[in-house]
Amino acid sequence: MLRIAGETTDVPAMRMGSVFKLPPASGRIACLLAITFSCCELPADDALDFSTARSVLTEAIQKRAFPGCAVAVGTRDRILWSAGFGHYCYDSTTAAEIGLARNPRVTPETLYDLASLTKVIGTTSVVMSLVQDKKLKLTTSLSESVPQFRVSNERRQVSVEHLLTHSSGLPAWRAFYKISKGQKAVLDSVTAVPLDAAPGNHYRYSDLGYMLLGKLAADSGGASLDELEQKHIFEPLKMKNTLRRPAADILPQIAPTERDAETGKFIHGVVHDENCRAAGGVTGHAGLFSNVSDLSLFAQEMLKALKGKGTVFAQATVQQFVARRNLIEGSSRALGWDTPSGRSSGGSLISKTAFGHTGFTGTSIWIDPDREAFVILLTNRVHPSRKNSQIAAVRRNLADAVWSTIDRSGNSQ
Repeated sequence: MLRIAGETTDVPAMRMGSVFKLPPASGRIACLLAITFSCCELPADDALDFSTARSVLTEAIQKRAFPGCAVAVGTRDRILWSAGFGHYCYDSTTAAEIGLARNPRVTPETLYDLASLTKVIGTTSVVMSLVQDKKLKLTTSLSESVPQFRVSNERRQVSVEHLLTHSSGLPAWRAFYKISKGQKAVLDSVTAVPLDAAPGNHYRYSDLGYMLLGKLAADSGGASLDELEQKHIFEPLKMKNTLRRPAADILPQIAPTERDAETGKFIHGVVHDENCRAAGGVTGHAGLFSNVSDLSLFAQEMLKALKGKGTVFAQATVQQFVARRNLIEGSSRALGWDTPSGRSSGGSLISKTAFGHTGFTGTSIWIDPDREAFVILLTNRVHPSRKNSQIAAVRRNLADAVWSTIDRSGNSQ
């Protein structure tokens, strides 16, 4: 951390083992001039210039795509660039209303609601671990854990693979929070929903499918989903700031999301997704909070595992889960993960072997095995309202800026 004129600003991580040095006085002055939208930064490598990527994010804040964001770029063994930009809120009045002292600047340690990144960082990773340990199979039927799915032949055919590839035939979303409270009640409501199509016939991105996948994983693993996430993934990878249902004492570290239409208050430190919130914050489709520092550890594990050097995952397991499945013609889905297609949020320059995911609150992660590099962006673009849709273009522009910088420097591993 670099402290300037009483303000704390964030310095990106250096090459592992390098010595940190303050910039000369002229550099510190330049930082002060730029501090409105960005943190003071030092280059992690002389060959790398992330100024274009930096401009994408500062311009996005100026255009009110989001009030602040955190970004991390790295390879399997080092962080190339990590920074925080902007603030938790657009103004100090809103921050005070939420209960935040002043309006905190975003740093790489700021916690964000991951939204649907939970599907891959949490639930899919737990399923990977269970498959790897032979406690679960891709062919396992959902009906083995959810008896209600035995009521018809079609429902009995819904498998782990169908849920992971969003080809189960389940609808995309339903407002269960309006009729159910508590995890059991919400999940019971999900299981009662009829299929829209026969399993394996159509692709439809489904929160419902992942809600049931989380239940199936918990039953197979013999513990709650959040316990399995910590035991199998986060603790081994030392992801100490990735969690559900944050305690009150860490609220100052969490960026707020949307103003709730019913209560009139901002959602802060509680999951933004209504169905997950109604279920107590522990469902397979949403609920995790994390920061770019922790998610970098996860991305590095995935890249290491693809080289056979993973701590948690075996090479064959990761290869199986991140390859496009082609279960449904035209679908870009791997097992849990997405792969590039069309106007991908991973940008136009991303490799065909890449895999990633996005989250409704304004989060995204893309991992590119060809470059052996990753880019993570966390924002609260739903603050103060989900009506803001600028994030799609920001994700693509940032990714292209990052990939082109890495390509020019030859800094991928």
